[in-house]
Amino acid sequence: MPRPAPAPLVLASTSRYRRELLARLDIAFEVAAPDVDETPLEGEAPQALALRLACSKAEAVRRAWPGALIIGSDQVAVVGDVLLDKPGNFANAAAQLRQMRGKPVYFHTALCLLNTRTSRQQTALVPVTVHMREYTDAQIERYLRAEEPYDCAGSARIEGLGITLVAKLEGEDPNALIGLPLIALCDMLRNEGWELP
Repeated sequence: MPRPAPAPLVLASTSRYRRELLARLDIAFEVAAPDVDETPLEGEAPQALALRLACSKAEAVRRAWPGALIIGSDQVAVVGDVLLDKPGNFANAAAQLRQMRGKPVYFHTALCLLNTRTSRQQTALVPVTVHMREYTDAQIERYLRAEEPYDCAGSARIEGLGITLVAKLEGEDPNALIGLPLIALCDMLRNEGWELP
């Protein structure tokens, strides 16, 4: 049974991955769907885009949750200077994985914790670099048929079989790669007076 929260905690996300990550902290929380346009602004850097969207998601559900702490998070993945979206289907995922083969992929995961009582906003940007192996087209196809990671930017679930496509990871928090930087979030919650655990 999750421990009760000192204030309502709301995850402004429809991502099942973020929900599963937050549940690891064993605290009670609600989920709200933010209505946010995720289109990048002209000339917007990936890091700036991720931070803007994380804060926009928290703000988008603020009115419905007065007195709550709201978590907004967003991730932007980049290979070279190309943003990697969620592929949606086999063909797009295969194209992404071919484009990423043998290259570093940069995942910029942004976090925003909004206190709706005080309007205090804490933010963090947690980068993770994933160095992809020189895998074959046959390995791409076998992987995609086995896992169907069509809802993941970069087309590989690192917490699943996608790890077989990876040479190494560089970053402070592996949870950030999955979509929610738990280490930074714990620090933010402590700043709001929470005792963990």
